[in-house]
Amino acid sequence: MSFNEISKFPNSKISKLHSLKLKLDFQDLAEDFFDETQLIGIVAPIKDYQFCWLLNHILRFDFRINNDLEIQLFKKRRHYYFRIYEYRHPNSSLVHYLYKNQFDGEYLLPEFKHLDYIWLLKGDRISTDFLLDLTTTIKGMNGVQLVMELTNEKIKNKGHLIF
Repeated sequence: MSFNEISKFPNSKISKLHSLKLKLDFQDLAEDFFDETQLIGIVAPIKDYQFCWLLNHILRFDFRINNDLEIQLFKKRRHYYFRIYEYRHPNSSLVHYLYKNQFDGEYLLPEFKHLDYIWLLKGDRISTDFLLDLTTTIKGMNGVQLVMELTNEKIKNKGHLIF
């Protein structure tokens, strides 16, 4: 029976819908995810748990690993897992996410191979003064070599940061 013959039946709408494919619009998804966010790139060649301990100690934050948010990429017939640490700012909707940019020779954001960590601030408007104080404090920490603000436009693989 051909499609034309099927389309004559009362349930022909079902047959037509069955042949449609759904497509996700990653551009819209990325725009929604990165709305009202700030990104910081950090070069600090120290273990992620040590870096979080330093951040928690100096900034009085409470970064904790969130295994539910871990990013998994499949490249070169292998799975790569990128840890995400999370800290929810008290009395606000601001959440800090710290991504480990490297796992077993692969990078979460390959366009920023020189960065060890990506820090995403999301959920509330971030003042310029707060961001400046934060980056200045991080720059002064032992083991930190570079702190730079990243713009969404510079990131080619935004989808890798979406959880």
